[in-house]
Amino acid sequence: MIGGRLCGPGGGTDRRTWRLGERTGERHGEPRPTGHRRDADRAGRARGVPRRAVGRGCAATAGTAAEGRGGRRGPCPGPGDGLCWTTCPTLRWDGRVTFCDTATDVFEEHRPVLLDVAYRMLGRVTDAEDVIQETWLRWSGADHGQVRDPRGYLVRVTTRLAIDRLRQVQARREAYVGPWLPEPLPTDLGATVPDTAERAVLADSVSFAVLVVLESLSPLERAVFVLREAFGFPYGEIATALDRSEAAVRQLAGRARRHVEERKPRYTVDPVQRRELTERFIAAASSGDLAPLLALLAPDVRLIGDGGGKAQAPLRVLATADHIGRFLAGAASRLPAAEVVLVEINGGPAGLVLVDGRPEMVFSLDVADGAVRCVYVVRNPDKLSALADLPGSPAAGG
Repeated sequence: MIGGRLCGPGGGTDRRTWRLGERTGERHGEPRPTGHRRDADRAGRARGVPRRAVGRGCAATAGTAAEGRGGRRGPCPGPGDGLCWTTCPTLRWDGRVTFCDTATDVFEEHRPVLLDVAYRMLGRVTDAEDVIQETWLRWSGADHGQVRDPRGYLVRVTTRLAIDRLRQVQARREAYVGPWLPEPLPTDLGATVPDTAERAVLADSVSFAVLVVLESLSPLERAVFVLREAFGFPYGEIATALDRSEAAVRQLAGRARRHVEERKPRYTVDPVQRRELTERFIAAASSGDLAPLLALLAPDVRLIGDGGGKAQAPLRVLATADHIGRFLAGAASRLPAAEVVLVEINGGPAGLVLVDGRPEMVFSLDVADGAVRCVYVVRNPDKLSALADLPGSPAAGG
């Protein structure tokens, strides 16, 4: 069985421990807040993208260490004063990049949306971070005086780099062992996106179900779909980003939208019901009793497992409630010392399974009409490294 504690991704926390079919409840303090922006921020800095620029003086200020570190107070000097633009004090950005702005500050302002675009294009956090690093290198070497719209420029560079990277990785995925699933992405949309409708759109665009379907699109179709459907970019801006005519972009958008609608699940997800079913699913899988687990599964339920040839997982998609229920019960029996933590992954509740405090697997559910329709299980260790800072892991101090 899986013995575990269940703790919520935000607000109050209920931790429950399951042992030998018995469940006890105990309330603890709130967990450390999580979110893909914070995690991506940390990862980006680890990969070389600086958090803040360090001012440096030019020849005219080389003898003044204080000015070289922090810039000068008072009016911003003109280009003729002999100062690098990085020595100016940080000012409120007025929509244009001047020598008074630091390249890092402008990049950091837009990096969250760049990472969101790259991840939806590639389905891998590590690949997305590589694209963001390359975007930073392009941005740091650009002529900022000629950039009137930094956000548009950065999104354009990120999108083009992501398309190139996607074409490279598609060949590798053809030789992937077993089904391929996206790398789990820690999110915190409930805390970072107050608008309910916008939160629903973002959660859907980053869900396992949609990202799996996006794998069947061409790189250009995927780019148009992500920029238009997830972020609402105008067709004209997308055309500029992709160096295509607006008419061509509209055709790509229509084709991609029809393709996704035909293949993604055709049911409405109730966030409250999905969380409740996820909690009941964890409890049932931990109890060691097959009956309550089967009661949660729809007759036509599917299970998609991703081990990448590096961890034990089904090499094909499993079907039928009885088959999947017995598979899950057997998997739970092989992890008697595991702990299960409820987290937010890819915009929805998911179970993070820890063994000795280390991520062992992640599972996410598609639910509808009070039943589980699909179970996504990620066990490939290469795709679990970004979860090390979630509550319950050693790095998080849990």
